[in-house]
Amino acid sequence: MPGSLFATSDLHVAYPENRQIVDRITPESADDWLIVAGDVGERFGDIERTLRLLRDRFARVIWAPGNHELWTHANDPVRLRGEHRYRELVRMCRGIDVLTPEDDYAVWAGEGGPVTVAPLFLLYDYTFRPAGAATKEEALRQAYDKGVVCTDEMVLHPDPYPDRESWCHARVAESERRLAATDPALPTLLINHWPLVRQPTEVLWYPEFAQWCGTVRTADWHLRFRAAAVVYGHLHIPRTTHYDGIRFEEVSLGYPREWSRRDAAPNPLRRIFGPRP
Repeated sequence: MPGSLFATSDLHVAYPENRQIVDRITPESADDWLIVAGDVGERFGDIERTLRLLRDRFARVIWAPGNHELWTHANDPVRLRGEHRYRELVRMCRGIDVLTPEDDYAVWAGEGGPVTVAPLFLLYDYTFRPAGAATKEEALRQAYDKGVVCTDEMVLHPDPYPDRESWCHARVAESERRLAATDPALPTLLINHWPLVRQPTEVLWYPEFAQWCGTVRTADWHLRFRAAAVVYGHLHIPRTTHYDGIRFEEVSLGYPREWSRRDAAPNPLRRIFGPRP
């Protein structure tokens, strides 16, 4: 069977139920690729174990970090913070042959291709603000008043940047530069843990949480950079939507309390390109 390009995210393997699901992930073909769009877990060892397992099974694995990988967790032996933690994750991935946002972009040449596969690490800058909040400070005040505060505020450190939005803006600038240099004859598959556009956050139960979900600076990237499709996670609302005629795939598994409420058994893989069975 010809190979397919699959995607998943938000595996959260600290939950035993999720780890059991991940341990059963297998490709359909020896030529299958897998995108992992962030939030594998919080502890460095769990992230490495999971990516190594998946790389042993798939022909190629491509990883983009989520916020949970960047946490400096109290019971994680790896105490690195911010950019230093991210670079150590990249080093680990390279050691097990997993592609990262720091590596040359691969080209998917199977069905649906050729497509430049571009994993991104962009973070957020508090510009997806709730109604009535004109500034980051007002948005955060609303969130704290409602008791809807992302754990990032406590354990995702921006070192050496002064704040997370500065880190985000640096990542956006670097990613924009690299995407502008891709082959203009090829479409792209854009991969980021956080959604590139704000529209997916409009269905959140708590609109205050949207400020931790992306940046307005990427609102037109799916058009500017010729996206054939966009893959993201973070929201734990797996679905397919279209914006400006372009397919957006939210590919998260999510927490057991979330997927256990759905009628269907959890399937952590979404086919992005490739033959349908």
